[in-house]
Parts: sequence; C-alpha cells; structure tokens
Amino acid sequence: MKPWYRRTFRWAQTNLTEKDPARYDAEWWREQWRRTKVQGVIVNAGGIVAYYPSKFELQHRAEYLGDRDLYGEIVELARADGLTVLARMDSNRAHQPLYEAHPDWFAIDAQGNPYRAGELYVACVTGPYYKEFLTGILEEIIERTAPDGITDNSWSGLGRDSICYCPNCRESFGEDLPRAVDWADPVYKQWIRWSYGRRLEVWDLNNAVTTRTGGPDCLWIGMNGGDVVAQSKRLRDDEEICRRARIFLLDSQWRHDESGFQANADSGKRLHGLLGWDTLIPESTAMYDAGTPTFRLGSKPEPEARLWAIEGWAGGIQPWWHHIGSVHEDRRQYATAQPLFEWHAEHEEYLIDREPVATVGLLWSQLSVDFHGKDAPVEVSQLPYRGWVDALVRARIPYLPTHVVNDRFDVLVVPNVGVLTDEQCAQLAAYVAGGGKLVVTGESGLYDEWGDRRDRWALGELLGVRHQGKRFGDGSVGDWETYDSHSYLRIEDRAVFDGDTDILPFGGQLEVVETDARKALTWIPPFPIYPPEKSWMAEPRTAVPALVLGERTAYLAADLDRLYAKHHHPDHGRLLANLVRHDGIPLRVDGAGVLDCQLYRQGDRHILHLVNLDQGGAWRGRLEELTPAGPFAVSVRVKASRAQLLVSREQADVQQRDGWITVLVYRITDHEIVVLS
Repeated sequence: MKPWYRRTFRWAQTNLTEKDPARYDAEWWREQWRRTKVQGVIVNAGGIVAYYPSKFELQHRAEYLGDRDLYGEIVELARADGLTVLARMDSNRAHQPLYEAHPDWFAIDAQGNPYRAGELYVACVTGPYYKEFLTGILEEIIERTAPDGITDNSWSGLGRDSICYCPNCRESFGEDLPRAVDWADPVYKQWIRWSYGRRLEVWDLNNAVTTRTGGPDCLWIGMNGGDVVAQSKRLRDDEEICRRARIFLLDSQWRHDESGFQANADSGKRLHGLLGWDTLIPESTAMYDAGTPTFRLGSKPEPEARLWAIEGWAGGIQPWWHHIGSVHEDRRQYATAQPLFEWHAEHEEYLIDREPVATVGLLWSQLSVDFHGKDAPVEVSQLPYRGWVDALVRARIPYLPTHVVNDRFDVLVVPNVGVLTDEQCAQLAAYVAGGGKLVVTGESGLYDEWGDRRDRWALGELLGVRHQGKRFGDGSVGDWETYDSHSYLRIEDRAVFDGDTDILPFGGQLEVVETDARKALTWIPPFPIYPPEKSWMAEPRTAVPALVLGERTAYLAADLDRLYAKHHHPDHGRLLANLVRHDGIPLRVDGAGVLDCQLYRQGDRHILHLVNLDQGGAWRGRLEELTPAGPFAVSVRVKASRAQLLVSREQADVQQRDGWITVLVYRITDHEIVVLS
C-alpha cells in the first residue's frame, strides 16, 4: 500500500480554540468527516497551546482543558474511522511563564527587548527552544498517540524584516549582525542567506526527530504559503523545502483581491514544478470568512470558497476544509465543503497522476524576489509575473511556471527577473540557439546573485540591446494636474498588435536602451492630460525603443506586464499574449467570457479544466453568486474520439479535422472538466 502522504487526497481540520475542550461535539464532527468524504484529519496537539496533559509543565495547556486529553480522544475516533492523522503544532510563540523561565530562548531586538505578538513571546529559531524544548514535545506526542506525521503552522520564526540579536544568533552568525534592514549593506544580504539556512536546519532537525521516534514515514511537515513573496518574507526557501518534502501542506486559505482566483492554480503548478507531479499538495481552504477584512467565526460565501478550491484542483491541489473553533453560530459554513468533497471523491482518478501540457514557460526566481525585489518585492518582482499570468489566462494560452531554463517550452518568458546567475544567462543563450523563443522584460539579468548591478548586461548581446542605465517614468498615477504618466507607445510593427490604431496607452516605466534591431514599439513622452486644450502630443514620435524584436527574441522595455497586473488594460494584455502566440499552442477556446484553461495528459487520455472566471466578484471583493457562461467551442490538438464532460455528466460530440478535435461545451457555471479519450 502507498504511504499515507501518497494516498490521502481530502483533508479536514477543526482548528481548536482554548474554549473547545469544554464544548467539542465529537460525534457531530465525526459525522462531518463522513459527509465530506475526508481521508485525513489535522488535530491540534501542542506548541503554543497543548490539548493533552503534557509532561512539560511550561507547555501552556488550553484554558478549559483541565486533565482532559482532547487531542488523544479525537485521534482515537479518527483511527476508528480509518483516517490519516496529523498532529498540529503552532510552535513559534509562547506564553509568559516559559519566557520568564528561559528568556535566552526568545528573539530580541537591537535594544534587547523581546519580540512579542500580542501577549505571546516569539521564539528564536537558533536557540534551545527549537533544538531541545520542541523536539521533546514532538517525541512526547508521537509516543502518546503515534500520529502518521506532525505539521506546524508558524514554524519559521521571525520574518526578514525583524533581526534577532539574541546570544544564539550572535554566536551562530559568526560576525556582527546587521544593524538594520538595509539591502545596501552586504552584511544584511549575508544574513538573509544565513537565515534561510537556519529554517532549513529546523526542517531537517524536526524530521530527524519524528522519523527516529515514529518510523520512516512519520514526517514533520511545516505549513507553507503559495506565494513566492510571502515565502521570501518568512525566509522559507521554496526550492530547498520542496527537495525535502514528500507532501506539501499549503496554507493558502483564500483569494486575495489583487491576484484573483487564478493565483491558486498558478501556485499549484509552480509548486509541482519543484515537487514533481506525483507529490500531493493539500491546501487549507477557509470555510470561515477569510479575506479583507477577516471574520474568524463568520461564514465565507459558498461561491467564494468553491471557486478557490476549484482553481486549486485545476493546478493539481487537493482539498482540505478548515474551520476555526468547533462551535459556530454562523452555521452556513458547514454546508460548503460537502458537495465539493463529494464531487472530488467521485472523480479523484482524473485529478491526480497526470502531467501538464503547455508550450509556454514563465520563469520565476525566489533569489530575484529577495535580491532584486528587496524592499519592494511585490512591485518589482511579483506584479510583472502576475501580469503575464493574467494575460495568458485571459488569452486561454496554457502555460507553466518554471524555476529553471527548460527546453520543453517553445516560448520562455522572463518577467523582470532582475537577478539571474551567470549559469542561467548562459542557459538562456543556449535555449535560443537551440530554437526556443525568448521574451524578456524590464531589468531581467541586469543584476548578479547578490543584487549588485553588473558592469555588463548579461542578456544585452542575446537581445540585441544596450542598456543606458536610466529609466523614463515611474508608473505612478497622479492627479490630472500633474499626470506625468500620460504617455503612449507608437506601433511600428503591425505584427505585434493589429487593429485600427497607431498608438497604445502606456503610463508606466520604460528601461532606456539602444538597439540596432527592429523596434516594434517606440515611446511617446508624457504630455498634459488637463486642461483638454493642452492635451496634444508635443513630441509625437521618438526613436526610443519600447519593444525590440530579434529573430527568436523579444525585449519589452516598457513594463506592460506590471501595468496589466495593476489595471488590466485590454491593450496591454493583448500585446503580452501576442508576444507568445505560436503555431504549437495545443488549445483553442472560442466563446465569450474569461476562462482559466489547464490541460493535462493522463496515459492515453487528456483532461482539460475550464474554470469560469467571468463572475461579478471574480476580481474584487467576495464572490456572492455564480454566473454561467457559454457556449464554448473547445479545440485540442490531440487524437481522441470520445469526450466526457464530468461536471454536466454528458457525452459530447467530437469533431475531428486536421489533427484537431473540437467539442462544444454549452454552459459552464463554475467549472467543467473535459476528458478526451
């Protein structure tokens, strides 16, 4: 039989509060496990709060626990139902008695004051709290109940904006610690890399303890986020963690307004690119009203939770429902999971053990997020990447995130990845020489792995451009009186943008370059927006390139990818999509609406996810209702004679022509999955 981390596809978590030992209705929750077809449960054990009578007196017991072993009781019921059990820890913080007994275990600032989170004290990852106290608790939990594994919510300690000056850090770092968060300070940069290493030591130590005590499959798995910037800010190295992980517990509970539902599928694909496609990625999906603002005891609107989970499935993520507390006056949240999980259980064979099909790669780099993004990782690194994601989703072009230069792709996009190693730059040159098409934007490759600007642009010769070391515009949006971003781009080559216009709106940042290659777009400088009598181009044409085309390369000096993530101007998204269009794209979808399309190969059949993002609240705020879209004519370049629609439970007619098969999907409410065989 496969180990638990290869066969547990649906998870449940009732995140206990300190009051729950006095009110937990075990049979009700047990029945909820059954209703939702879960195969594994995550049960609060210890750390900040213990839910069993621990022998460690300084491990704070839940206020209403008494001598009860609520954790053990829940584990016993789960075992009786044949469920996988993970013991949950939340170990980064502690109560005052533990701090007073061992102040040297806790993080302090430059003035010697302890870091605090509310009434709790934040532990330092380099000290005895992690190396001795928590390891003892792990051993105790395993010896008491033999869980299948242990997970930890806040395992990585302080983030990169908070430097610890405790004696343990001073001794471990080996030189004077940085005096402040300062990306111009080489010591701070060294500290960043050192800090990543300390978190990996925590990961390795905890796994050594749990596997030694509980057996080779008793894994310790720290929970992680799906967003690269969030992981960077928590000093969690995605690549190294994924090298170690046999299952990835994804703590990404809700949609953020600025990124949309499609970000969940992107997270799944990005992580599978590190883990491989046979590793499971359960995702904690809040049934409570998570978002901005968050209401822990309220119910998230069912369409909001549903579409987030469905986008996760499209990216290879497995479902995991999550409630805060065991008693709720807003009982609407209890009904959300059942239809989702029942459908997943019925169709799980189509949702695992498959490989993605895509001809466009989107390069990302956590190193660049840190050392190029620095104090502004969202603006510098994340938005350009997200702009490409949104443009490709809108154009229905299947793509995959990739952290390596991979010749499996016909087109590779490098979206303002400022930090590229010498090896990566050489790989990009080899990729183009081997026949690949390369699209590069912004400052990609201008900096080395420490974030220092190179004397010579590593990609300049490949792209046929020479960077001039300056930039026009700052991308800000002022009032009409001082609208310095009222700039445009002139279309010099109709191949990149067809339509009845000679100009495109711009308003962003432009890297100033020189080139002898083909200028497909040129820059039109800003001019007044107000009063209207002054709103005319003083300089309607320049030779300043905004888009440079080579034989197999494109360099976009204008930050249209960043702008599209911010404002979703249709012209910007359309131009980005045009830069990657090629004859090898295996999918065409005709019909009005916004669909996220994810195509997979599974043996002799293909599986296509179609997620309907054409919703009134799909991009901002809570989604209150689902709006059907369709019809769509779906064409895939595969050999198939049969099409099954899993959601509508229909067999669709298949038309075959010139190596393409076409299926008509009449209506999509939230999603449809087309199985072609």
